[in-house]
Amino acid sequence: MVKEELIERSPLRILEKSIHGGIGKGNTGVIASRKGTGKTACLVHIATDQLLQGKHIIHVSFSSRTDHIVSWYEDIFSEIAKKRDLENAMAVHDDVIKHRVIMNFNQDGVSAEQLLRSLRSIMTDGDFAADVVVVDGYDFERGKPETLEALCGFAKELGLEVWFSASIHRDDPRTDKNGVPVLLAPFLASIGVLITLHPEDDHIKLSLVKDHDTFVSEDLHLMLDPKSLLIAKEV
Repeated sequence: MVKEELIERSPLRILEKSIHGGIGKGNTGVIASRKGTGKTACLVHIATDQLLQGKHIIHVSFSSRTDHIVSWYEDIFSEIAKKRDLENAMAVHDDVIKHRVIMNFNQDGVSAEQLLRSLRSIMTDGDFAADVVVVDGYDFERGKPETLEALCGFAKELGLEVWFSASIHRDDPRTDKNGVPVLLAPFLASIGVLITLHPEDDHIKLSLVKDHDTFVSEDLHLMLDPKSLLIAKEV
């Protein structure tokens, strides 16, 4: 399969259709679930799909190490290439990784201003015209709504799409009347799209909770395959 056909047939087109074409420039999406459910895999699949479309990605990690992030990208790309029998896979791989930058921060050691200054420096001084920023490992329990608000303002200024992961504690599964995890309530004004993951017997289901200005509680008919770690269409 050629790259263009792979992009067209990706199950992520279903996700985009469900949220009216995508989260849109200047907006923030959040994938939320308890730990170990597959948030990083979802983020990396979304980012890889964007890379295959020729877009530029900055992956911001608040984990203590970044080598595992590179491994996630390699594994996800390999699975996509194998599952779809991608033509010239190595040439495509070598091309897309040039459009990706990985940055690592300590959440306790960096302010919102420092984070945005670093992103701006890479995009301007480093001449890296990012289209999407992916943020994983950010602890919303210790985070501040002002940080997300500042990042949203930055995204609007530069026309970026931003995706976050959010870990919900297993012992605090509370949600509000709209299905929004209580942990994320203080940040809700800055979240355009909210997707939650739900473990089933043999897969992980994706549900849409917030679609920009609307709370929907909608089954996306997409799942995370625990074997391939790819987002797939439910059958």
